[in-house]
Amino acid sequence: MAGAGPVEAVAFDYGGVLTTPVADSLARWRATFGIEAQSFTDCLRAWLGREAEQNSPVHELETGKLDAAGFEKALAARIRRTDGRHPEPAGMLAAMFAGLLPDQQMWDLTDELRARGIKVAILSNSWANTYPARLFDGRFEPVVISGEVGLRKPDPDIYRLLCTRLGLPPERVAFVDDARPNVEGARRTGLHGIFHRDAGTTRDALLSLLESGAAAGPTTSHPNQETRA
Repeated sequence: MAGAGPVEAVAFDYGGVLTTPVADSLARWRATFGIEAQSFTDCLRAWLGREAEQNSPVHELETGKLDAAGFEKALAARIRRTDGRHPEPAGMLAAMFAGLLPDQQMWDLTDELRARGIKVAILSNSWANTYPARLFDGRFEPVVISGEVGLRKPDPDIYRLLCTRLGLPPERVAFVDDARPNVEGARRTGLHGIFHRDAGTTRDALLSLLESGAAAGPTTSHPNQETRA
């Protein structure tokens, strides 16, 4: 657990936290393209589960060692459609995440935090995703993308890198993610880890943390505090 001290920054995962659930987008993709659910579940368990090898295609994709086309070919060879055939690999990643939509309540929460003088940041494991421009327009600082830094959650080094770029010790940083292993990794590294279920419970958890004596003081400043659409 993180130690006592004022929390001065909150870092957010992107997909499934600042957006609608990733599982919903994947379900839509499976239905649209006729992907056999069990083959995809088995593949994710082998490549992304707690027992996955460190050089699995997902790990290689998230750390930028495998490009999108290479991952799509590997995934297409591993899963099946309901007609028993392998899916077409080209464009698969874009289709998988096409159903992600912004969760406006979460974006509003980032504005609320900034108005309190709390820095907000992004820490995201990327699947060669295209991120919206407003992640990089001054609202979030820093933006740490796994494929750009060659590290992935829950590696403790990526949390340490986040804290270094924030200029804060881990106990002054909270981290929000919808994947329990990533929250646990943050906590082991000394950050305040918050498991995201929905905007309401995450807001309550963060405000409880800040108002329990861990809030940044009024002298904490943060540039670009205007709300953006």
